[in-house]
Amino acid sequence: MVRIVTQTLLFIIGDLDTGGAERHLVQVLPRLARDRFRPVVYTLSHKGVLAPLLENAGIPVIAPPGSAWLRRWPGPLGRRGLLLVISMTRLIILMRSQRPSVVHFFLPEAYVAGGLCALAAGCPTRIMSRRSLNVYQAQRPLAARVERWLHRRMTAVLGNSTAVIGELRAEGVAEDRLGLLYSGVDLSAFTGTPANDGGNLNMVVVANLIPYKGHADLLDALGGIRDKMPEGWVLNCVGRDGGYGEALRARAATLGIANNVHWLGERDDVPAILGQAHLGILCSHQEGFSNSIIEAMAAGLPMVVTDVGGNREAVIDEATGLVVPSHDPTALGAAILALALDPDRCDAMGAAARERARDIFSMETCVAEYEHLYDGLVIGDIRPVADILQRT
Repeated sequence: MVRIVTQTLLFIIGDLDTGGAERHLVQVLPRLARDRFRPVVYTLSHKGVLAPLLENAGIPVIAPPGSAWLRRWPGPLGRRGLLLVISMTRLIILMRSQRPSVVHFFLPEAYVAGGLCALAAGCPTRIMSRRSLNVYQAQRPLAARVERWLHRRMTAVLGNSTAVIGELRAEGVAEDRLGLLYSGVDLSAFTGTPANDGGNLNMVVVANLIPYKGHADLLDALGGIRDKMPEGWVLNCVGRDGGYGEALRARAATLGIANNVHWLGERDDVPAILGQAHLGILCSHQEGFSNSIIEAMAAGLPMVVTDVGGNREAVIDEATGLVVPSHDPTALGAAILALALDPDRCDAMGAAARERARDIFSMETCVAEYEHLYDGLVIGDIRPVADILQRT
């Protein structure tokens, strides 16, 4: 393949505050080959707490002018509208001055606003990445219509699970423009992770405390099996409190499991926490493709997950963990109890999970596929996007 030297890649996202897509960009962009690609990030609102990680790696992060002042403007509706107008105007100017070879949009707001700007600026190669199911569109019907209109004007449309790909296909994205690109995980973070040395059963769920993550189902499940669980079991809940924590603590107390459930908040030592656990859990009601599952698998944990989004793609039922219906505390409790009472089965599933994470979901594989795609689209490769990605 012909190599393209220092092609400018412009990435559009709402901000770089902590979130799955934001962390994904912070991990991927510094790894792109600098002799071929020059990544630049534009945030629609403000830079965000993760921006210095990119800037320290020599990647420019550009926010709209006056964004810090506008965030203090009284009246949320007026402030948001004014910021959007300024942001889109600045983005069109940036696109025309930088003349990026590729413009890549992450998350719905960035897709709608950035996609319209890219068309206005005449950017030749446009990519959209969707990293969640489209349930959000029910609250945003007008934006959903704009998304569908933009789909036909994208060079490539990427999903991070077959569930997401299926929804994009149903929304009218042409088959030859669709591509599956899994989110990679930096497996080096789990090299040397201390293995759990035994002791009481230690379970972990890494998910922000928001209703759709299913913490209430998990508490109900554990409340239903508490008398059958091994003595001294604990559940460590890692994640930012999205305003739901107080209700969850009260629920745990009502169920008689408050002393077993530990609320650790947002942490920067997740690999170490996973390394001390025996079992990972994710009981969401909806997902695109969860990095927290892959990270737990990389740490050698068997997983109990709900059958939503890409969870079944990550976890092979009965091989690397157990997959149960969502919104079903009884089934969830039965799966947890089955593994809690069978340490040998846990160990075997955990070893298989670690191998699967390293074989399929490494950051190196993810970055290589992005590079294949950017190279191919820039030189005008006419093959379907799935073929350009060169998934092996």
